[in-house]
Amino acid sequence: MGDTNIGENVGTGTKVLNIAVAGLGRMGKRHVSILLGRVLRANVVAVCSVAPHEVERARKNPDYIDFNVSVYDNYENMLDHPGLQAVWISTSTDVHAVQTIKAIEKGLHVLCEKPLSINLDEVSAAIQAAESRPDLKVMAGFSRRFDASYRDAHKKVMDKAIGEPFLIRSNTCDLLDDTGFFVQYAKRNGGIFVDCTIHDIDLALWFLGNPKPKSCFAVGTLRHHPELAESQDVDNGVAVVEFYGGKIGYFYASRTQSHGHDVCTEVTGTQGKVMVNVIPRVNNVVLADKMGMRHEVQPEYWQRFEEAFVTEANEFVDSVLYDKPVPVPLDAGFMVMKIGRALQESLTMGRVVKFDEQGNQMTD
Repeated sequence: MGDTNIGENVGTGTKVLNIAVAGLGRMGKRHVSILLGRVLRANVVAVCSVAPHEVERARKNPDYIDFNVSVYDNYENMLDHPGLQAVWISTSTDVHAVQTIKAIEKGLHVLCEKPLSINLDEVSAAIQAAESRPDLKVMAGFSRRFDASYRDAHKKVMDKAIGEPFLIRSNTCDLLDDTGFFVQYAKRNGGIFVDCTIHDIDLALWFLGNPKPKSCFAVGTLRHHPELAESQDVDNGVAVVEFYGGKIGYFYASRTQSHGHDVCTEVTGTQGKVMVNVIPRVNNVVLADKMGMRHEVQPEYWQRFEEAFVTEANEFVDSVLYDKPVPVPLDAGFMVMKIGRALQESLTMGRVVKFDEQGNQMTD
């Protein structure tokens, strides 16, 4: 069983949290790096992966060796690591909920990356498991809520700077990947609206005051990755969500941008609008020459949101160490997933998906 009693850093007397990271793909490795180098009160004691090449690479990683990080090739074995107190789940979406439940059953605090699952029943089970252990901190990893610009925009909206918000337009558009990674990744992550648009849906609920969905409709196309047709997915998609109360969400998701990682959000209210990153840029440098004036764009999400992930990690650790409420409880991801799955269903079936006023999907 995990020991939820907080340990101390020998020699300093400082509270620290013994944490393990599940998943050593692109995202998992980056979370480990942040926890090791930028979260002073986190002590990474273990990592795990089921991919042999990731395990081998981790066992040779000099940082993991220097920090005495144990490397496991089995998630359940990692949960039994001596003194473990918390788990950061950064594996593929299809195992998020199951791994969250197993960690909770071991008495461990959990941060589960988005989306919580590709299956709503599994999401419900994970939320019930979290609610059964109020002594544990169980958090959903919606990282954009920790970005400084999004937090500032949200405060402005909450302060009525634009009146009553009623429309959100939000994009998640990734750089075109010709290595094949995205195609393989996409097959296990629920489809473009569950994977890419999940953050935009979360932002819509956050900015618009958690309205209930009324109807969802989505369309898409394949421009670069025809292989995705096998899993009934697209590489570019547009979705509209109508909420009760006259509020609307418009979302664009893409895996094929040629210029870089393009994430932007615009919230319109009765007295104005607030915009975040409408023209993405890596910094404030503009090159002017005979070709005109131009600037560079971040190549992927990590360059855009690294600081948000740092803030997220620090706030999760603080919530455990100082018994604070987690910034984003696990149940915040349930309606997000409902809408994401409905959009994926609309894309596949070619029809509008409707909800009743309680947020329950209606059947024809």
